[in-house]
Amino acid sequence: MTITSASFGVQRAPRTVVFGAGQRAMLGRQTAEYGRKALVCTDQRLAASAEFAALISDLEDHGAEVSVWSDTAAELPVADIDACYGAMKDAGIEVVIGIGGGSCLDLGKAVALLLSHGGPIDRYYGENAVPGPVLPIIAVPTTGGTGSEVTPVCVLSDSRRELKAGISSAYLIPSVAICDPELTYSCPPGLTASAGADAVSHLVESFTAIQRPPAAVGEGRVFIGKNVISDSYARWGLGLLARALPEAFEHPDDRQARSDVMLAANAGGYALGVAGTAAAHALQYPIGALTHTAHGVGVGVLLPYVMRYNAPARVREFAEIAAILGVPVSGDEETQALAGIDAIDRLLDRIGIPPTLKELGLTEDQLSYVAAMGLKSARLVDNNPRPLDADALYEITRAAYAGDRSNPF
Repeated sequence: MTITSASFGVQRAPRTVVFGAGQRAMLGRQTAEYGRKALVCTDQRLAASAEFAALISDLEDHGAEVSVWSDTAAELPVADIDACYGAMKDAGIEVVIGIGGGSCLDLGKAVALLLSHGGPIDRYYGENAVPGPVLPIIAVPTTGGTGSEVTPVCVLSDSRRELKAGISSAYLIPSVAICDPELTYSCPPGLTASAGADAVSHLVESFTAIQRPPAAVGEGRVFIGKNVISDSYARWGLGLLARALPEAFEHPDDRQARSDVMLAANAGGYALGVAGTAAAHALQYPIGALTHTAHGVGVGVLLPYVMRYNAPARVREFAEIAAILGVPVSGDEETQALAGIDAIDRLLDRIGIPPTLKELGLTEDQLSYVAAMGLKSARLVDNNPRPLDADALYEITRAAYAGDRSNPF
């Protein structure tokens, strides 16, 4: 039987995923299966919380000897990775636990990698540069956005290169993900919006990514492009976010909305972990480094302009997004596709994502630099459904700077 790209799919996932209110109580039991000496990576805000103290007590009650690293900064600077690794490399760590937002989870991935294979961290930038298995990783997200708890990706900020960088390897997929929406209840609206916009971008970009033949998985790619399995997660996640993300932003005490946003972020992680992201993420790497703005906000600003650039290559998918988001629309497929793009625009606008890069602090004289640096993220550029070069990336960046959301057809 011939396997066509239309019927081809791949899934990569943790060994165990636990989802539900109160399920953080599983942390100690799960950790005990992987090791006794545990490193916990978190940030100062979480480290001071009662919920975090209870998690540490649970670990200790299950026999863990716990070291806590609580100095994780937003957007994960390389200096944080180096400092944590330097402090822990001789501690005999057997299992690494990330508790927090994407930066805390990614610090756990990065340190598990360095404890296993040594530094420096930039040896591993790009795809498939990790030489083998790393220490077991357990991920406990406290936001609904990055999906890092199930992805093969670690994202960090490298000031030496004036660029955000990514490490992509199946070895970085956590062994266990514990997703407890109760941990998101204290997220302020701004963080809910930033993390939520990240989830939206993961779902849209994976659903509209390039579609490669089945041989792509044999080529050793981490991001193989859209496929039947990643598409199913993207559809599910977008359907959840359509209602839940605005509700969680506007009514933070809506527990069902919080749960659905975290579940959608998880779905986005599954989708992007195989299909990959594309132009919005490639451009956000240099923009994030230049403007020091939250990753989710940056990709959220870029996504409407990337969608318009990609629309001619993904008419059917954008038309389907309109249906998933419940937009009543008639007319030809192109009309429906525009309705899908407009619906994503409205979703991002409703949660307060700025409409232009200018509002993030980018300056007009930086546009060419952003395009040139974005082109260096080859794994993301190659994943875009419509071919990209420096001129195309410049036009997307220019449009996002000026707020030009003109008709793509």
